[in-house]
Amino acid sequence: MTMVKDVTQRLVPAPAGRIHLVEQGTGPLVLLVHGFPESWYSWRHQLPALAAAGHRTVAVDVRGYGRSSRPEDVSAYRMLDLVEDAVAVVHALGERSAVIVGHDWGAGIAANSALLRPDVFRAVGLLSVPYAPRGGPRPSEIFAGMGGDEEFYVSYFQRPGRAESEIEPDVRGWLSGFYAAFSADTMPAPGAPDPHFVSREGGTLRERFPAATDRPAWLSEAELDVYAGEFERTGLTTALNRYRNMDQDWEDMAAHDGAPIPQPSLFLGGSLDASTTWLSDAIAAYPATLPGLRGSHILEGCGHWIQQERPAEVNQHLLNWLARLPS
Repeated sequence: MTMVKDVTQRLVPAPAGRIHLVEQGTGPLVLLVHGFPESWYSWRHQLPALAAAGHRTVAVDVRGYGRSSRPEDVSAYRMLDLVEDAVAVVHALGERSAVIVGHDWGAGIAANSALLRPDVFRAVGLLSVPYAPRGGPRPSEIFAGMGGDEEFYVSYFQRPGRAESEIEPDVRGWLSGFYAAFSADTMPAPGAPDPHFVSREGGTLRERFPAATDRPAWLSEAELDVYAGEFERTGLTTALNRYRNMDQDWEDMAAHDGAPIPQPSLFLGGSLDASTTWLSDAIAAYPATLPGLRGSHILEGCGHWIQQERPAEVNQHLLNWLARLPS
């Protein structure tokens, strides 16, 4: 197992039950929130770098992941619940405020935490998934129309049990393929079937993953073992339940339609990441939606797993941004 040195791990109380976190360093609190299908471990390169620069750096296992509590009810994975967890972690650490940074779904949690609780989250960093305010049709309606003859992966994930039946017979192999499909050095070539979609004729995501021997350079066998070990223990249902609440989130957030986030913010994306290219209009709208934006950077030749594919660059951008924040 690839270890992260000099960290403290513990469980703290939260509305979910308990949240598992990993902590390093002292100073102003920076809360790191992972995406799907990962864990606190996706921040293993950021924890020591931010701690060395004088930050109390804390990476959590989001509700439903790793060693955090995993409520059974699908509705327990609404965005409002995940925001409450983030606030609870800050308070459990004895702090009144924090900078929050998220990747993938964690970017959505970070953005909504800053939007809904500006009294707690004084700045927000978003990796890979841009901020797009609530608005427009129901998410399920948008996703249903995206694929034409194919089905978008979010729709595929939304039906309970469906994705699990694909993933859980070979969790390690599926994770390896999923990570490879969206990494710059192993993603399918332009023109190949898009791994974000499945055939409507009973297709699976795995069919479009790179060859089983293709493992991205950022991911060692030992690191893959860490991820696989957690999901083999927990299963995938509670992680996938985040996707199964998107319409409920849309209803819950109706009062915040089009709302900007005024706190100091940062965005980092990969030029080869569909999350960045498909949501280019959201990035272009940042002057209105993120009026406190202090930096927006697209890393050329980078895929989706940005803080693991390009840890040195991401760390430098984060440290430069954090250094300029008001205390």
